[in-house]
Amino acid sequence: MLFKDRRFAGQVLAKELVADTNRPDVLVLGIPRGGVPVAFEVAKALNAPLDVLVVRKLGVPDQEELAMGAIASGGVRIVNKYIISLVKISDEVIARVAVQEERELERREQLYRGNRPLRDLEGRTVILVDDGLATGATMWAAVVAVRKQQPAQIVIAVPVAAPETCHELETEVDKIVCVSTPSDFHSVGLWYENFPQTTDEEVCDLLAKAVKNGEPISLGM
Repeated sequence: MLFKDRRFAGQVLAKELVADTNRPDVLVLGIPRGGVPVAFEVAKALNAPLDVLVVRKLGVPDQEELAMGAIASGGVRIVNKYIISLVKISDEVIARVAVQEERELERREQLYRGNRPLRDLEGRTVILVDDGLATGATMWAAVVAVRKQQPAQIVIAVPVAAPETCHELETEVDKIVCVSTPSDFHSVGLWYENFPQTTDEEVCDLLAKAVKNGEPISLGM
């Protein structure tokens, strides 16, 4: 399936989550930046609060698209031991990349959330939304970060995913929804007609639009 853009993908994804419509315990968390336009449409369709969970991939130096791990809000860090061993990445390199990405994570936290405190997720059904799953590193980190707050359920929802990644993650959460899992996946962007980089401005505009439209958005996670 080829999606027109992230907003359309979110509308399609929302149809797979209709059972969660109007549930007071549901919270939709978009993973910035690309996951937020998708999550916006999901939250709107489900009449659920929308928030962001900031996650950063730890890319292999000179091969940034190859994830050797990821970090997430709340001091979460995960590493892919297989990739680290395969590419022979030292602890010093991992630490250096992590420091760089932590600075960007903090910048985005401040931009998207300001001084609002983190929200208590205990007992909530949390739907984690991204625009797609390749290696799944950032989603792994997101799941770990959310699990620390003891939610009632964790749901992963994405428009498109690599089949093996979808299979690996399904044992880590209560439910995973992947609209499309093409065997010739290659990359997330191949499954969108329009796949420009989502900007900070777009993320902030969508959050502001949700508030303006009267949706039950809450920016303090």
